[in-house]
Amino acid sequence: MATFKTSRTARRHHALLSISPRRARVPFFTTTAAATSWYRPTQSDLQDQEPILTALSLAIKNAPVKPLNASLRKLIPSLTSKHVIALINHNPHLLDPSSLLSFFTWLSSHPSFRHTVKSYCTMAHFLCSHQMHSQAQDLIQFVVSRKGKDSASSIFASIIETKGTHQSNFVFTALMDAYIDCDFLSDAIQCFRFCRKHHLRIPFQPCGRLIERLMKSNSPGAAWGFYSEILRCEYPPNVYYFNILMHRFCKDGKIKEAQLVFDDIGKWVLKPSVVSFNTLINGYCKSGNLQEGFKLKRTMEESKVAPDVFTYNVLINGLCQESRLEDANQLYDEMCERRLVPNDVTFTILINGHCKSGSIDSAMKIYQQMLMKGMEPDLIAYNTLINGLCKNGELRDARNLVDEMSRRGLKPDKITFTTLIDGFCKEGDLDSALEIRKEMSKERIELDNVAFTALISGMCREGRVMDAESTLREMLRAGLRPDDAIFTMVIDGYCKKGDVKMGFKLLKEMQSDGHKPGVVTYNVLMNGLCKRGQMKNADMLLHAMLNLGVVPDDITYNILLEGHSKQGDGEHFNKIRSEKGVILDYASYSSLIGSFAKSSKSNYRR
Repeated sequence: MATFKTSRTARRHHALLSISPRRARVPFFTTTAAATSWYRPTQSDLQDQEPILTALSLAIKNAPVKPLNASLRKLIPSLTSKHVIALINHNPHLLDPSSLLSFFTWLSSHPSFRHTVKSYCTMAHFLCSHQMHSQAQDLIQFVVSRKGKDSASSIFASIIETKGTHQSNFVFTALMDAYIDCDFLSDAIQCFRFCRKHHLRIPFQPCGRLIERLMKSNSPGAAWGFYSEILRCEYPPNVYYFNILMHRFCKDGKIKEAQLVFDDIGKWVLKPSVVSFNTLINGYCKSGNLQEGFKLKRTMEESKVAPDVFTYNVLINGLCQESRLEDANQLYDEMCERRLVPNDVTFTILINGHCKSGSIDSAMKIYQQMLMKGMEPDLIAYNTLINGLCKNGELRDARNLVDEMSRRGLKPDKITFTTLIDGFCKEGDLDSALEIRKEMSKERIELDNVAFTALISGMCREGRVMDAESTLREMLRAGLRPDDAIFTMVIDGYCKKGDVKMGFKLLKEMQSDGHKPGVVTYNVLMNGLCKRGQMKNADMLLHAMLNLGVVPDDITYNILLEGHSKQGDGEHFNKIRSEKGVILDYASYSSLIGSFAKSSKSNYRR
């Protein structure tokens, strides 16, 4: 028995439906009035077709002993889709469905014959009436794949017109499934609406598939709209779908829509589950509306739905985010009083909250409680504590915690190492930071932007500017993009060493790499020039800044003024400077320099 799942059959159908512009003036599945008008044969037509139908039937019956090519060689040129449709609908010689399907498939591969949408739909109806659903599905799937997107209206119309006396509605189910499989979801929705319009039985099975696919898409609004539609058509309501919809809306920050979905649960004689409440509470807490979150918790308890560990975790986390640690601790106590067992997430939330608030001692106590309860802290908990200790300057304790973590079978990750490098660099312990870096290399963990920035910053502070530049080059080779601040740190390091030329070389590299250095970078270079008494070059740099659209700030002008002061009569210059006040723009700077120049000349003449 021929099916349409084999690649050979698919190729036959593909060849059948692929029309070259040179070979056909009208595309396959034509939509002109002449082409779409449904052929309804009269008794006279059937009498005229009877010899052809008889010849076709005999050829199909004899196909096992005489190939169809030989039997129908003379008949094929005059054969049309109307003959095939008549043969399927009337089947005067009672051919079995498998034989008819084999003939239909064979005809598909014949170069001088082309099926139409209606011949496919007729065959699909015929197969469904004989319970050959998978073969009917293959035919409809093929038609949809060839017609493509936005074809629901035309294909549905063809299915309706070819339905005849067939009672099976499976073809409509197959059509929706085909559109879903092709990811033409708007067409699938149209099919549902057409079924409703024509008072057909709603195909609930593909409706379920479609709602799930819509929920996974980036349009929860469309999913909610469609779910509301099918519910009105007596689709069985399920809290599961309401929960998914709320989750999607909350994830997108659409808390009002999530609330509307929650409110609709009761309208369908359903009760919100603990997941329903938790989803919405989580949404409110993440949006910063803790008040509504606690209000829902009270509603939950009034509805005889007991809050679980997740409920408390979400609310405790919300309180910690707002640094309300006392309230968070009270809620934790309430949770324990209700005989709910805190999990590792609960403790990690509390540890994180205390670390962020700078209460590292309290965080460590919670960590000890966690161990006493037999819980194994995960990598997130350890990294949170290590970060807290590093920020508090307790580097030795942080290092010890890494060792303890390793003893418990947890390997430090990039975050762990980067946190330590950053901590040691900020404390001025560059050697320890470089030791950590060696450990990272040993573990084949690559440095990220944060680690490179910390090391470069630490090296610059220590005056190891060549090492800093080398690390910057390594960062570039690793495919990372240093920001303006990193370049500026290294430029500043060279300028402080008196190598302004190298600073300008790095400036050009920045610009070549697509950076647009800001006023801070130029101020660093300006300071380097002024310190070396190169005031002419400093003024040229000021003009270059202005030409590039970089607006100098008060620091720029005061660096320049300081430089001019050191090159002339400092006492006299400072007197003029105090008279002018704070220099904030180029005009004020020019006026001050002009006044100083004139004053210097008159003093010289006297």
